Amino acid sequence: MTEGAKKKDVALVLSSGGARGLAHIGAIEELEAQGYRITSLAGCSMGALIGGVYAAGKLKEFREWMKTIDKKKMLELTDFSFSLNHLVKGTRIIEAIMEFVPDIAIEDLPIPYCAVATDWKGGQEVVFRKGSLFAAIRASISLPTFYEPVRRNGMILIDGGVVNPIPLNRVKRHKGDILVGVDVSGHDYKAQSEVHDEFNVRRKHNRSLAAQVLDKLIPDNLDFNYYTMLSRTSSLMIRQNSILMAKLMKPDMLVDIQMSRYGGFDYDKSEKLVTIGRLKTSLAISKYEHNV
Repeated sequence: MTEGAKKKDVALVLSSGGARGLAHIGAIEELEAQGYRITSLAGCSMGALIGGVYAAGKLKEFREWMKTIDKKKMLELTDFSFSLNHLVKGTRIIEAIMEFVPDIAIEDLPIPYCAVATDWKGGQEVVFRKGSLFAAIRASISLPTFYEPVRRNGMILIDGGVVNPIPLNRVKRHKGDILVGVDVSGHDYKAQSEVHDEFNVRRKHNRSLAAQVLDKLIPDNLDFNYYTMLSRTSSLMIRQNSILMAKLMKPDMLVDIQMSRYGGFDYDKSEKLVTIGRLKTSLAISKYEHNV
């Protein structure tokens, strides 16, 4: 190895991605297991949450808590709203996390941290580097139409992934550190499509009475509707923004995790997602250390 291979200080950037962002836990654990030291953090949406919890020294507790999340618990933590611009208030989930991760001023965290949100009114990126940690996280995770937007200083704050899904340009750098990005914003749509097509073929060849009834009731294009059109279009735009940011900033190590099985609301699959994050990060580290 060359002298550059000895660099172990990491400026870590964690992307948006909903439940897929639980893979960030595995990424952090693997970096630390291989001797890397995280000296600064920037995050967007779920990346802001995981990064903030880590910076507050409570990642282990958060992972253990996530193990208790099942479909029933998810429903209990969902405070539905009758508003015209969002489905969920988003207060209950934050309060639940704050039971074991006390709020703290960002400037008092042991390492530099920032979270990214979007001002819906001005169409601009908003970077939180001071003030309440959970106020910053809550703004950053405000998924449009799902979570209630955060109103602050005349702004309407929504998910940071709208403008900067992997804020590689916002993390604080230190002399001699390496820039590491973990991107879970992408889906492996080709693999998803292949699985879906295989399911349809099997359904059509199954001649049981139940299968024949389902074949009549379930149209082939059931998954092609207004919701899936808008959802995938948004995901594709976010993914392209993250790719462009990586090309612009050229991180020393990029852990690119495109998933075919897990979506943005699979919070009850936390351990599987953590494992994926750890495995992908191990591969990225091997590639980085081989090239330096």
